[in-house]
Amino acid sequence: MAKVEYRPALLGSHWAIRSGGPDRSPRAPAGSVRRTGWLDVAAAIAGGVLWAACFGETERVLLPWFALVPLVWLCGRPRGALLALLHGTVAWIIAIPWIVPTVVTYGGLPPALAVVLFTLLALYLGAYHAAFVALGRGQWRRGGFVALCALPALWCLLEVARGWLLSGFPWNQAGHAWIAVAGALPVSAWIGVHGVSFLVLLANAGIARGLAVRRWEPAAAACLVALLVLALGARWATPTEASGPRLPVRIVQPNTPILGSEDRAEIDAAYQRMLRFTREACDREGALVVWPESAGWPHVLEQDAAFRADVEAAAARCAILLNSPRFDGERVYNAAYLLEPGGKLGHYDKRHLVPFGEYVPLARVLPFVGALARNAGGFTASDEVSLLRWRSVTLGLAICFEVTFPSEVAALARDGATAIATLTNDAWYGSSSAPWQHLRAARFRAAENQRTILRAALTGVSAWIGPAGALEASLGVGEEGILRGELAPRQGLTPYTRAPWAVPLACLAVFAFAIFARRRG
Repeated sequence: MAKVEYRPALLGSHWAIRSGGPDRSPRAPAGSVRRTGWLDVAAAIAGGVLWAACFGETERVLLPWFALVPLVWLCGRPRGALLALLHGTVAWIIAIPWIVPTVVTYGGLPPALAVVLFTLLALYLGAYHAAFVALGRGQWRRGGFVALCALPALWCLLEVARGWLLSGFPWNQAGHAWIAVAGALPVSAWIGVHGVSFLVLLANAGIARGLAVRRWEPAAAACLVALLVLALGARWATPTEASGPRLPVRIVQPNTPILGSEDRAEIDAAYQRMLRFTREACDREGALVVWPESAGWPHVLEQDAAFRADVEAAAARCAILLNSPRFDGERVYNAAYLLEPGGKLGHYDKRHLVPFGEYVPLARVLPFVGALARNAGGFTASDEVSLLRWRSVTLGLAICFEVTFPSEVAALARDGATAIATLTNDAWYGSSSAPWQHLRAARFRAAENQRTILRAALTGVSAWIGPAGALEASLGVGEEGILRGELAPRQGLTPYTRAPWAVPLACLAVFAFAIFARRRG
């Protein structure tokens, strides 16, 4: 017969049925089972919609505290991993739909093929949700404090894997959903975005557990722990005041749309508008003028003498940070240049390229991908970290997609960067949620390393991001203008900057211990 065993848990309690023979418990009617199955499907879909809503243009404060409860709850349901795949696929389809019009408009794909490829991408990303439920199912059944910590640890490990496998896609990490939650950005200087993701999952797992056992203690304890960590971060992890002179910086947003090579009149007009903005921005001796990615397209700085002469003339008293391809023999790099008065020139070559955009792993099989980005398919990734020196500031560069990789930006600060500049072209995605999702990653990089980030975007969102991750000034999507500010270089390294892998390693230890404790039990 079935043996009923009561096992008290530190956070709440539950009953567990351990079978010592055939299961003779009453079975639910077939109609009830079917209804339950449909309810599970509905919960998976609704949960995916809720989670996707956390990554829209509008920042949410309360929703991310419970938006993942349906996913955690699936750990205890029949076919939970399959339902979690549905949950994740729905969430990603709603969160990043801007990929489809991008590849149709600029990649020349038939709409039907674009939808198929996008669905495959969503399924791949949704597989991480399925892995969470499949690997976390045993911990959910076990219950207790250790299991409650093991689930967030597992999620963080899967986020790290997603940011590394197949070149990495660390987009819309769980911690980003808490961008508007007080204390989340400051505490990332200690624990990084992965640590904040842990807190997000801890709160959601606690609520899910409380609902499952119909007790308030698991939810209260998990949320209180998260709130305590946030409070400590808000109080003690804030950046110290910078010392040293403040230097004038100007960020230019020309609001230039994506143009084809045949649009010569529009290209010339955009070029002249960019030069005019640069002259207006160079309003103080020795200022730094920051251009967005692709602002000088299709000109190449080191090969186009007229372009270089125009840029030098437009900012005779200022330094200019701009983006242009750099040719080195047969290799082409997506580079950032620092051009100073007098002709002094330094450069940084992009290290983390966008697959199927800046390089094509399967160029012979998928030749259409070459149209996705200007000079697509021809770039080479650099294997060196190059910092650019401007007056008393050492600039670390993150070109576009690079700013989404936490450990790579931390490496810039460890190597001596006292400020970070990120040059991006989000014009591909129009007025979708993509620029705002990209911006959230940049804000976490600023807070994690307590460095000011200068974000120049072709069509928005350009931003002056303070060392605590706050938006000190910004230009929205579709706006044009100049952001003016005073930049103070910052020294010192945060705990996260020193050891960006500390939290993932701790999560690995927690999950391994939970598995060991479960087997021992």
